[in-house]
This record gives sequence, structure tokens and C-alpha cells, in this order.
Amino acid sequence: MAAQNDVCIPVSEEKTEQLEQEQDFDYSQRGQWLRAAVLGATDGLVSVASLMMGVGAVKHEVRAMILTGFAGLVAGACSMAIGEFVSVYSQRDVEVAQMKRNNRIAGENDEEIREKEALPNPILAAAASALSFMLGAIMPLLVAAFVVDHTVRLGVVVATVSLALVVFGWIGAVLGRTPVVKSCFRILVGGWMAMAITFGLTKWIGSIGL
Repeated sequence: MAAQNDVCIPVSEEKTEQLEQEQDFDYSQRGQWLRAAVLGATDGLVSVASLMMGVGAVKHEVRAMILTGFAGLVAGACSMAIGEFVSVYSQRDVEVAQMKRNNRIAGENDEEIREKEALPNPILAAAASALSFMLGAIMPLLVAAFVVDHTVRLGVVVATVSLALVVFGWIGAVLGRTPVVKSCFRILVGGWMAMAITFGLTKWIGSIGL
């Protein structure tokens, strides 16, 4: 009968602790924050670019486009921040109420303290949402400010927005583990449609003298 040899491979305590920390880290939560940031930047990019294209359909002055885009940036960032704050605060209230129902005993144990620390922060969520919106919205504003010719300015805005949308679509596909080509195509067509509809309707309303 052949003898059986048991081989024990020692594992250092540092590697064990590192593995435990990786298991405890919530990668899904980080992915949600990143996807929310990408969506906020995409919203700011498309919203402000569409506003600028709409104004550019009836006015050729660069000042009018820049002022309209800046107003859209400020209004959109404030709207995103307020909406995110209310939404996350409501979610936090629901989770706190659920924790109180699950913990009827007096006092707080270590698990309950960790749960409270893991609750979403409404202020942080609002700031992140507003910042991501502004980062997306600033792109068409910057490129339009340095182009004098009206037609070229519109083309540069469309090209810049298209490139940024492809990048955002790629990031969203990587984070969501979805097909990159389909994701980029969907977001690119959606951005084109938003700008084209805004440009066309504003051009039509301006032509009939409303």
C-alpha cells in the first residue's frame, strides 16, 4: 500500500488578512457610485449641449450660446443635487427604520454600529451628483467658447459631444459588464437625437415668429 503524504502549504497572516479585507469590501457599492457618476456626466453633457444647439439654431452669437449653456449647467447641477439629496435621504430613513425594527433590544452592538456607518450619505451623494453633472456640462461650453464661426462652432460641439458620449458609453459598459459596441451605439444615438430634436424644434418655432 502506497503511503499518503499530506503537504501543508503555510499561508502568511498578512495574505490571510488581505484576503479577508477584499472579501469584506463591497465592490458592488463602488460600481453603483461610478455608474451614477457616469450617468450624471452624460446627463450634463447632453442637456447643456442640446440647449446650446437649440439657441444656436436661432442665434449666431457665441455669447448667447455660452450664457444659455452656463445657465443650464447651474440649473442642472442644482436640480441633480437636490433630487439626489432627497432620494438618498429618503432611502436612509427607510433603512434606519428597518434597522430599528430588527434591533428591538436596548443599546448598540458592534454589528449595529457598522450598519449605521454603512448607510448612504445624502450630502456626499448630492455633491457627487452635482459635480459629475458639471464635469459633463462644461465640455461643450469650453469648445464653443473658442470658435468664432457659427457653423464651425455647431459642428465642433456635435463632434465633442459625440466623442465624450462614446467614452461614457465605454465606461458604462465596462462597469456594467455589457457589450461595449451596443452600449456606445445606444448612448451616441440618444445624444444625437436629443440635440437634433432640440435644434429642429427651436429652428421651427423661430421660423414661424413665436
